[in-house]
Amino acid sequence: MCNRLLHTMIRVLDLDASIAFYTTHLGMRVLRRNDYESGRFSLVFVGYGDESEDAVLELTHNWDQTEPYETGTGFGHFAIGVPDVYAACDAMRAAGVKITREPGPMQGSATVLAFVEDPDGYKIELLNA
Repeated sequence: MCNRLLHTMIRVLDLDASIAFYTTHLGMRVLRRNDYESGRFSLVFVGYGDESEDAVLELTHNWDQTEPYETGTGFGHFAIGVPDVYAACDAMRAAGVKITREPGPMQGSATVLAFVEDPDGYKIELLNA
């Protein structure tokens, strides 16, 4: 029987830019990195806690990829908890991060949220946590 989400994988065009985004702006840390010379790809796992207990994000970088990936119509977003959505967006905006939905209450709810975009165009929902 399944009992835990281990990781979610996304393909990234610029590995260094993606690592910087997730560590600098979202406060994750690099947990491990594996470079596969024969397969010409790298896997970098980032997250907030140890993989043995927390779900993490796998950044997959295919070395020969030169064009941005298409995210498709099936992907929605990742959700990240932050202490203050407004302050997080102010800091990210000042650093040049694209805010795709300004912070504020969700329609019909008191829940405050915002959406930002990573270097590859993946949407990240920020929620007060």
